[in-house]
Amino acid sequence: MIRNLIFTVGAFALFSLNASAQHIRAGIIGLDTSHVLAFTKTLNTTPQKPEVMGVKLVAAYAQGSKDIPSSTQRVPEYTEKVKELGVEIVPSINDLLDKVDVVFLESNDGRVHLEQILPCIEAHKPVFIDKPIAGTLVDAIKIFDASKKASIPVFSSSSLRFGKGTQAVRGGSIGTVKQAETTSPASLEEHHPDLFWYGVHGVESLFTVMGTGCQSVKRGTTAEGKITVTGTWSGGRTGTFTEAKGYGGKAVGEKGEAAIGTYDGYDPLLFSAVHFFRTGIAPVSPEETIEIYAFMEAADESKRRNGAEVTLKEVMDKALAEARK
Repeated sequence: MIRNLIFTVGAFALFSLNASAQHIRAGIIGLDTSHVLAFTKTLNTTPQKPEVMGVKLVAAYAQGSKDIPSSTQRVPEYTEKVKELGVEIVPSINDLLDKVDVVFLESNDGRVHLEQILPCIEAHKPVFIDKPIAGTLVDAIKIFDASKKASIPVFSSSSLRFGKGTQAVRGGSIGTVKQAETTSPASLEEHHPDLFWYGVHGVESLFTVMGTGCQSVKRGTTAEGKITVTGTWSGGRTGTFTEAKGYGGKAVGEKGEAAIGTYDGYDPLLFSAVHFFRTGIAPVSPEETIEIYAFMEAADESKRRNGAEVTLKEVMDKALAEARK
């Protein structure tokens, strides 16, 4: 079911082979998140770090969210700051696409991502999509469907995926993970499913070490009234995300235990995005990303059912039917 979203690199390989040997002009869509300042500072500071050598942010289209105050209020400040770092502000996405080779889709509001990414895909520009990939699971599926049809890969991730300890466990440091727990803040935004807005950070860490194969989800609350969601994976493995003030967690594997879920800055995510732009190989598969958002959508459905267990298959079947009708 989710497997059908995976595509081969295909035509994008031609771009990556050429771009890897030359300077890459990058653009930004959405100047309403602090991520754009972090990325621009790293890419446009001389001398550049070896991991991003030859990639520079040259242009940006400022509009992100159309109606979320916490986003729209940031745009004037962030616009001026990226201009100071040598980025040209352009009046439309089409104007941006005329000036760049690759795109960072940074709009804080996932609801606008589908409409913003489609022109990029049509122009054959590879795109990194910052979290959340979309405002609904349905839109997330539509994004991957469009990229597959055009043979232009995209990927989306939280920076928490690339924490050093989390990546070590992902790489097999404690063997197969049998159980994992992660925490992160989980502030809510009324237009998004609860965990899409900020809880995605901790959920991304959870999936980084657990991998795909989550079958069902149950949502509850802690004694302090915080969100807690437990997923059951194939083979009886379990993973739990719990809302908390900080980022962290623990994984229990065949070979021992390890700390996971820490935040190690934005550069590791940026380095992965640059490698993606150079090679055409996404560090996170469409299958895994879709399952992360199905997990979070199932958590909302469990909430609506007073904590009842909800299968990811049920949620995915419904979303796929709507996305492809």
